[in-house]
Amino acid sequence: MFPVAEVIFISIFLTIVAALAAVAMVSLVRSRRDLANGRAEPMRWALDFGDLPASFRQCRHALTGEAPGRVCPNAFDCRLCANHPKFRQTRAGEGPDMLFGLRYPNHRYYHRGHTWIASQPDGTLLIGLDAIGHQLVGEPDVVKMPAPGSKVVNNGEAWRMRKDGLDVRVLCPVDGVVLQTGGPEDDWYLRVQPLTKPADLRHLLRGDEVRAWVGKEIDRLQLLDSATLADGGVLVDEFIHEVPESRRDQLLGEVFLEP
Repeated sequence: MFPVAEVIFISIFLTIVAALAAVAMVSLVRSRRDLANGRAEPMRWALDFGDLPASFRQCRHALTGEAPGRVCPNAFDCRLCANHPKFRQTRAGEGPDMLFGLRYPNHRYYHRGHTWIASQPDGTLLIGLDAIGHQLVGEPDVVKMPAPGSKVVNNGEAWRMRKDGLDVRVLCPVDGVVLQTGGPEDDWYLRVQPLTKPADLRHLLRGDEVRAWVGKEIDRLQLLDSATLADGGVLVDEFIHEVPESRRDQLLGEVFLEP
């Protein structure tokens, strides 16, 4: 016969184990359901965004000086922001195509994870890597693309690249379905059918917002490592090689918004 105290202890222990197992099972079921429903990527982005330093989470209107010091409360999704329409609205097509020696065509829309979107006459969207992202990585060693027919979500994974053994997760700038994949040799990576017609691109940077953002990004990179800039203040090609190996993974995470 077990002493009463031991019986009570074993009962309590088994109850706790059963409760933990139930919680784990519920979490597993919810995780699988979230994956099936496409909610896992937005949940991951919400966590990643909260881990970014405040200087990385600046509101687009803080970049242009309209709202100094304002931090974005909507994880860069201006479609959710009640205050966004109150600020000056810039349009694609404003400003020069060259910014700080880098090509930023003014008809494109830009995501702060360093991708761009170009609307096509048939209503589809081309998605590519912007000039800073390209100058950082150069020609990737490996590119892992989603299969045609895959659904992509704003701030979720668009594609992955490997460079010198380092993994780069590139964020998608829009919600849609992948129709076709390209690559570095094509100057674009994805052709996407947006979920809405016309595509809702209000959350992306355009016009003079792009100039303000690119300028701040270059300033930040220069502070991180002055070797990233050549004479004249232009980013050097594949400047990941100019950064000490011990800091390369951190730099890729900062540029592509993966803390």
